[in-house]
Amino acid sequence: MYQAPLRELRFVLEELLDTQRLGRSEALADYSPELATSILSEAARFAEQVLDPLNQSGDREGAQWTPQGVRTPKGFREAYRQYVEGGWPALGADPEFGGQRVPEVLGTAVRELMASANLSFKLGPMLTIGAVEALSLRGSEALKARFLPKMVTGEWSGTMVLTEPQAGSDLGLIRTRAVPDGEHYRLFGQKIFITWGEHDLTDNIIHMVLARIDGAPPGTRGISMFVVPKVLVNEDGSLGARNEVRCVSIEHKLGIHASPTCTLAFGDEKGAIGYLVGEPNRGLEYMFIMMNAARLAVGLEGYALAERAYQRAVEWARTRVQGRPPVNAAAGPATIIHHPDVKRMLLTMKASVEAMRALTLYTAFQLDLSAHGQEEERAGALARAELLIPIVKGWCTEHGNRMTNLGVQIHGGMGFIEETGAAQYVRDARITTIYEGTTGIQANDLIGRKIGRDGGAAFGALIADAQRELESLASEEPSVQAIRRAALEGLGLLREAGQSVGKSLASAPEQALAVAVPFLELCGFVLGGWLMARAAALAASKVSGPESGFYAAKLRTARFYADHVLPMALAQARIVMNGAPSVTETDAALV
Repeated sequence: MYQAPLRELRFVLEELLDTQRLGRSEALADYSPELATSILSEAARFAEQVLDPLNQSGDREGAQWTPQGVRTPKGFREAYRQYVEGGWPALGADPEFGGQRVPEVLGTAVRELMASANLSFKLGPMLTIGAVEALSLRGSEALKARFLPKMVTGEWSGTMVLTEPQAGSDLGLIRTRAVPDGEHYRLFGQKIFITWGEHDLTDNIIHMVLARIDGAPPGTRGISMFVVPKVLVNEDGSLGARNEVRCVSIEHKLGIHASPTCTLAFGDEKGAIGYLVGEPNRGLEYMFIMMNAARLAVGLEGYALAERAYQRAVEWARTRVQGRPPVNAAAGPATIIHHPDVKRMLLTMKASVEAMRALTLYTAFQLDLSAHGQEEERAGALARAELLIPIVKGWCTEHGNRMTNLGVQIHGGMGFIEETGAAQYVRDARITTIYEGTTGIQANDLIGRKIGRDGGAAFGALIADAQRELESLASEEPSVQAIRRAALEGLGLLREAGQSVGKSLASAPEQALAVAVPFLELCGFVLGGWLMARAAALAASKVSGPESGFYAAKLRTARFYADHVLPMALAQARIVMNGAPSVTETDAALV
């Protein structure tokens, strides 16, 4: 049974990040640790009692295509009804349309709980959040009034509709056409891999579609964004006729079986009616509003599944009797948690999840500071958040995949058996490194756009701030000092690797791109180490207090991260600084 890590989340929000200072802003005046705890407690109840029990059954049954539409697994419709009644779709949305304004960092923490409990379910609302944000920022007042209120309440859902059979990540190749027809457009084309593109949970689905207006410039310069509802909406807000949007099929996938991944056909006859969002030919720009939100949301899925895999693995290790560990030889067979290697794997999972959670919530907090912080810190916070988002998306999903695999390993042969549940997390996690841009795309974005656009200024500022913090840690606890030294060593490697990548970008970009993914992972391991060192210092100062067990475990986990996980940065740094030629100098025919 899933148990929401509420104490861990409170530690990051209240102690590590000090998010309560967001309550000083006018827009977030109601925010407090008490409010956050209340919301997280309710989210935990929903995740534990409603979503988690449907995870394995939903995986076995899967979403089913029918000529009348897609049927979700048993229990999903009732779960969604409770999700709506609980007000969860409105969390973080604009109060003007019925939302409840809360910090992004709190919304991110809530989404972790839902992703851990049932990733397939969580994916649908995630896309609605992105669609609401894009429409809020770029839609006309008429479009917002027509669609946002029911999307914010969850009565209608939303999607991102980008990919076509011939145009995966290269959106400049899309062929879906938009033909002007009075005050709207008629769309013709086919889209694939549309998550929750058709389902039976809501009466309407609002598709945010990329298409090319007839006569538009070629490539990405000619892409526009359109609102295309599944069911047309009348002027009075009531539902009208069915639009020409049809689900042709759903994919048979490795994992996330309960989440329908759809092929959608637009315009079988007269064309699907769509409404232009913003200005023509700026659709890709608008889509990135949704994309950035989705990249952060997918990044957290990596460690959310790792958290769930860890919980199942540690429960198994505490009850599975097997073998005689050296420390317990006289007592006969013991539970496998006493075997040193099993303990090592469990600590690897635990420490990695804590580091990934800290980095993700730190990134979300930077988004909050960019919108609600002091005027002088907003620009820097936004630059830092944008720098960190591809790292969160790439590293947390790659490392999360490794951790779910460790969960199977801890189960031994029983982990390979579907009934234990360990294998599902491996299958479900596999998509996270691909969703919303592969790890390679995230790495190229990191070095080409986020570091390259300002000559590494935001990157350098982050390293400098981290170093100042580490050098100022005042704890006399020997473990804290050891963690601090390891984190500082990691920062030195990252600084040197960043300089190497910067030189390559200027003189031989293909060299930088050849080691972009190792550089992204290096960033993740090192920045995770910095935040774990901060956590260790906080824990050391409270280890003798009323929650001594919690803080002692926090301190030991941070030490393990410094000793066993952070050293992976050395390997990544060596690859970044020396490994490019073996890629670029190898002819494609020899691969």
